[in-house]
Amino acid sequence: MTERKPRKDAARNRAAVLAAADELFVRCESPDDVTMADVATAAGVGKGTLFRAFGDRVGLVAALYAARLEPVEEAVETGPPPLGPGTPPRERVAALLDAILCFKLDNRGLALALEAAGRDSPYGAGHYERWHGLLRAVLEEVPGLDDGEFAAHALLAAVRADLVEHLAGRPGMSRERMRAQLADYTARVLGGSSARA
Repeated sequence: MTERKPRKDAARNRAAVLAAADELFVRCESPDDVTMADVATAAGVGKGTLFRAFGDRVGLVAALYAARLEPVEEAVETGPPPLGPGTPPRERVAALLDAILCFKLDNRGLALALEAAGRDSPYGAGHYERWHGLLRAVLEEVPGLDDGEFAAHALLAAVRADLVEHLAGRPGMSRERMRAQLADYTARVLGGSSARA
């Protein structure tokens, strides 16, 4: 059975909703401030349309997060080094973590909303499982590293949205300082020199 293409108005509504939600999350003080009613009003659609398209607020946040993350995922899957395949594992792990950190710094409200909206646990969320699986696979190529499974969890903990938000709000904690500290930490975990040194 072939998959039906969405109707043109449904595709247009979806694009309008994602654009409206994007703008609201950028402007909000806290991700909790953005409601489904706010998004529906800003997009010029009914709340029913919103719920049919995304299921609930978590579904909407996940769809917006995925749309913003597409360029990063494309670079990871098919791009050149240091993010893409073929990069030596230590360099690639550092580049992956740096890309995640930068993405979360650029999308702080949305990343917080998605991690806070985990229905059971943030570790069961699809985006977490994808990053963990990729990091684990790359870490297993690092000579002398015994447990890629645990190391991937530990390294991803350093780029959790709530920690990124906490650190970004501290005096003197610039974006570049956070990136340098993450690179140093990653290098120590992997037993090599910092890629950003």
